[in-house]
Order: sequence, then structure tokens, then C-alpha cells
Amino acid sequence: MIRVDCVWLCVAPLDMRAGTESALAKVVNVFGAARPHHAYLFANRRANRMKVLVHDGIGVWLAARRLNQGKFVWPKDVAGTMAMTNAQLDALVLGLPWQRIGEAGVITVL
Repeated sequence: MIRVDCVWLCVAPLDMRAGTESALAKVVNVFGAARPHHAYLFANRRANRMKVLVHDGIGVWLAARRLNQGKFVWPKDVAGTMAMTNAQLDALVLGLPWQRIGEAGVITVL
């Protein structure tokens, strides 16, 4: 398996025809650099397709995922980029509401 220490989500859509070099150029443009063991997530405008670029320390990997029904829960009101946890990533790729995972989903007594 490829080690991923940090996951970053880009809010701006990516053309799903983009290959490895185009996606890497987008990562450098949006995030400033492609850091080793970091994953960078992009979706198309309809948010039913996603691409993930991972820098493994030696080279880059590009993976794609498509939902046959529905869409990925992609933020629209946030500008720029967001960091995610691995649990949030797991929920996102399944099409689940990942924003409720972790501290955002904690229920407390007031």
C-alpha cells in the first residue's frame, strides 16, 4: 500500500480528462507543491467523479473513482483547499457525508 500521511481536498473542479501531468500541474498550482506521502483530491463539476493524486516519495499515482448514482459530498461554500482525516476520506469515497466524521459529529450535553 502507498503511505498517505495527509489528505488535501481541492474545492475547485478538475477536468476529468486530465492525466497525471495535468493533475500534478494543478496540485502544484493550487497547493504550491506536491509533498511526499500526501494525497490530493479533485472532483468534476457534477461531483460524480473524483481523481486522487498521491506522491509516494519517488513518483506520483493517479486514481479515479466514479459514482453510478448520486454524487460525492463536495464542499461548495469553502474557498481554496481543505485538509481531511483518513476516516473522512473513507466516508467521502463511499459517497457518505464525511463532514460529520470526527469532531464535527460529536454530540455533547450542554
